[in-house]
Amino acid sequence: MAAPRGLATRPATARVRQSIFSRLQVRMALEGARVLDLYAGSGSLGIEALSRGAASAVFVDSSRAAASSIRRNLETLKLLKHSEVIIADVRYALDTLATRGAQFDLVFIDAPYADDRSAEILARIDALNLLAPGGWSVVRQAGRAAEPHSAGLERSAGSLMGDHRITLYRRGSAAEHGSETA
Repeated sequence: MAAPRGLATRPATARVRQSIFSRLQVRMALEGARVLDLYAGSGSLGIEALSRGAASAVFVDSSRAAASSIRRNLETLKLLKHSEVIIADVRYALDTLATRGAQFDLVFIDAPYADDRSAEILARIDALNLLAPGGWSVVRQAGRAAEPHSAGLERSAGSLMGDHRITLYRRGSAAEHGSETA
């Protein structure tokens, strides 16, 4: 998989992707899912979801080099027609997606370790109602970073893998929350 040169991008290794998707497969059906891949880098997590049956994926990264790599990877795998690549600051992209009324069944947050904004981004996704009822968010961050929490999302599982942590969060269904609409 193509990735931008340098240390700014940390593509998820095959081992990390396997770990994430084995945890997800017992919790959700990827078939037909709408996916949001934040701080996408090479797009490896969103592309893996598409290869496992997700209907669509939106990739967000502020780097033009990363966006170019994502597009190349999507073209190579013939997945471009199911995808959108947004070159923007993640917070701006989230606001834009919320304005469109977008909702996702699966959201990946893989913020840079040096500037970990995972907690802020998870809370923003919750506040903007971008995670669909019953949807899942996967946060990958440095193992030493503070684990994020969001009042509207339930922490489901977390584990350390080498120098990083993977944590899954779930938004309850509309029926569980009563006041939310689907």
